[in-house]
Amino acid sequence: MNHDHQNHEPPPPFWGSRYSIGLLVIGAVAGYFLLREHLAHVVGALPILLLLACPIMHVFMHGGHGHHHGGGGTSGTPDNQPKTNQTKPGETS
Repeated sequence: MNHDHQNHEPPPPFWGSRYSIGLLVIGAVAGYFLLREHLAHVVGALPILLLLACPIMHVFMHGGHGHHHGGGGTSGTPDNQPKTNQTKPGETS
């Protein structure tokens, strides 16, 4: 049961292999012919796709504002900014 693990190399990732290049070429050719045959349908759907892109971008691009991270505070300041105690003149804390 002597197994030599020192010379064992992991397999290359899929996107670095020659199969991925072939898959990309076949996909590009299929996409070209599909677009070529259905160009009128695609051009007709562009205004609708543009309108649908707005709410989709809004949902996916507003993920990094610091909301709902469970910081425990309800002050409205993001977790990575220091909280300062600012009092108005005449108030005591």
